[in-house]
Order: sequence, then structure tokens, then C-alpha cells
Amino acid sequence: MTSIPATWMRGGTSKGLYLLQEHMPADEAARNKLLLRLMGSPDTNQIDGLGGGQPVTSKVAIVSKSERADADIDYLFLQVFPDQPLVSAKQNCGNILAGVAPFAIEQGLVPGPKVRIHQTNSGQIAETMVQMRRGQVVYEGETAIDGVPGAAAAIPLSFERTAGSTCGALLPTGNAQDVVEGIACTLIDQGMPCVLIRAADLNLVGTETPEALEVNQPLRVKLEAIRAKAGHLMNLGNTAEASVPKMMILSPPIRGGLIHTRTFIPHRCHPTIGLFQAGTAATACFVEGSIAEHLANRESLNDGLVQVEHPSGALPIGLTFQGKEVKKIASVRTTRKLMEGLVYA
Repeated sequence: MTSIPATWMRGGTSKGLYLLQEHMPADEAARNKLLLRLMGSPDTNQIDGLGGGQPVTSKVAIVSKSERADADIDYLFLQVFPDQPLVSAKQNCGNILAGVAPFAIEQGLVPGPKVRIHQTNSGQIAETMVQMRRGQVVYEGETAIDGVPGAAAAIPLSFERTAGSTCGALLPTGNAQDVVEGIACTLIDQGMPCVLIRAADLNLVGTETPEALEVNQPLRVKLEAIRAKAGHLMNLGNTAEASVPKMMILSPPIRGGLIHTRTFIPHRCHPTIGLFQAGTAATACFVEGSIAEHLANRESLNDGLVQVEHPSGALPIGLTFQGKEVKKIASVRTTRKLMEGLVYA
């Protein structure tokens, strides 16, 4: 068997495998085959690998020292599909990103505590500040995030120039609304290509549990039909084997936040929400004429901070405006190292 040094970490509300680029095959096909083997895909339970049978527990971060002048490390995110032999690099992941800087520091790539991360999936730069003590990463802390029990050290993350990072423009079609498969949608990319739909237009309330949405087969068929057409409209091409765009169902907030969400990623309903999905939804709430605009409680904006509600609570998003446009997003996540050693293929 082949053994590879690896670290298993929780990043935000996801879990994944953190690897150094130097330990990966140079050939992309060989790399993807290896990752499928390590995670145990394709198998809905991923019983023969490290994955947990859900998209949020079947993620990979590949990290290396950056040669860019504006970054310290490079981070490639890969979504390993649990039930299909697919590995996708067509999106970022802000949750797994939370563990990248601590991992890089412990691997000796950077000294910390301030780390600039080049997200190679999109070219974006993220900045973070890792809590350290006597040169060591501190994981313990008092910051709690919804969807994760307990508390840990805060990992602040900020992003600039996220608009259109994958699709070429914040609104790839140039429209605040488009009609796709007879449903009004907002196609938007604020670091994550998303299709936003009113819950009422799908005969939903918007507060249904992820489990209830996943067993609603007519809904899933409809969402996939919309996703397929929206992919072409968003300059993503054929998305049948891609993890973007994400499908997001919106309704008015119920806990005093900005907006209430249910997100498909793309075929399973997220138990919480991804950081970039939350940032994209929050941005849409301030786009005139968007699906989100009239559902949102924009008065909840407090000193640049909003709460994007999800099934397990809410995710705070910091918004920096230039006039009426959102120019920068930020958030705070936490991370925890779960295992370090050798993984076998």
C-alpha cells in the first residue's frame, strides 16, 4: 500500500483531508484517482475511505508555498463526490479554507500568524490571522459557530475581488433576474456561483428540514433541470459533473437575520451553509431587483455585519460597501485538527 502524510481537520462546518502538493501526483487524472481511493468514493457510505458519506465531509485541501508576490501559500480545494467517481476543482470552499493557514504553519510553509492565501480555484486572495502562542497554533478558544458544538479559536477571513471570480461577473447574464425552466431566478457569483430561487415559487415554505427536501424527488428533479440550464447562462458550460452552481432556496428571515436559506451542494441539502454561499446570498440582498431583495430584512445590517440564516442557525457575514455595491466580504470561522499521520491507498 502507498502511504501519504496527511492531516484530517474540521474547517468551519466541514471536514476534510489536508495534503501538501509535494506529496501529490503531478498528473491530474492520477491525483484524482488517488483522492477517490483515499476518501472511499464512489460509495454513498464511503466505508472504504476517510469520507463521511456527505459532501461536507468529503473535501480535500492541497497546500503549497506560493510564488506569488501577494500570497504566502497556494490552496487548491477539491470536492470529492461521495457517490460518483468525480473530483471537482470548479469551486472554492470557505469552510475548509479555515484550516489552511494553521495547517501551513504547522507544516513549516509559513511562520504566521498573518497568512495570505491564494485560492488557486479562482485566483482570489484571502487574508487571515491565526492565533498562536510561543510559535504554536492555538486551536482552543471561545468562538462558537452554528453547526459545530463547543467553541474554538477564531479564524477571521477576509476577501476582496470575489465578484465574478468564477463566472466573470457578479451577475453573469447582466440581469438581476432571469426565468429558467419557468422559475424566476437570480444567477449570481460573489465567490460562489449560485442560483437563487424563492421558496414560494417552488411551493415551499423555506423552513423545511434538509432531510425533507432531499426526499422530495420532484423538487430535486426540478432543481437539477434549472441548474443544468443556469450553468450555461453563467458561463460554466455543462455542469452535469460539476459541483457548481449551487442551488439556494430563499425565504424571509425567521430569527432576526438578513435572509433564510436552504442550499443544495448541488445534490445534497447543506446542514448549514458554505461561507461563499452565505456571502453570495448576502450580496444578493443588496442587488436591486434580485430574488433576495424583497425577502431580505436589510435593516438587520449592523455596522457592516449581517446574519445569513440556515438550518442550524446563522452564519455572520461582514460586508464592505462602495456606494450601494458590496466590494468585500468577510467572516469568522473556527477549525480543529483531528488527526495527523499517514493515510493509505
